[in-house]
Amino acid sequence: MDLTSYAEWAVRLADDPAPPPDLARLRDELAAVFDAAGDDRRVVALLNTLLVRYPVRPQLSDHDGRPWHLHLADDYAACAVMGLAAVVAELGVDRLGRCLDPRCGKAFLDTSSNRSRRYCSARCASRANVAAFRARRKNAF
Repeated sequence: MDLTSYAEWAVRLADDPAPPPDLARLRDELAAVFDAAGDDRRVVALLNTLLVRYPVRPQLSDHDGRPWHLHLADDYAACAVMGLAAVVAELGVDRLGRCLDPRCGKAFLDTSSNRSRRYCSARCASRANVAAFRARRKNAF
């Protein structure tokens, strides 16, 4: 079961400025996980706490004519937490990050092959690169 799409839910929720009231607490908890990026033990401790708070209830499904496969129960919180925990277990804690653009700071998952992602999007990376270029150019003259 590929849980990356569930982990993407966690990313979107961690950055949501106005989640539905029933997901506000989860948003804050997921944001804390991304804020702890760089501190492996802290990230794992936070995720383990969330896995207990939001238990996963897998179910077999054959929707859309597909063969039987596992689905996580229709619990947004449990799916988001499980997806994020699976990414950490499979790819490592260093795959969680916050955008380095000081005007942004959004959460992201680094799924690049060389673990080099530093920005949440190409837009933020481009904006940061242009700003660095302009600063170098200004200092050169």
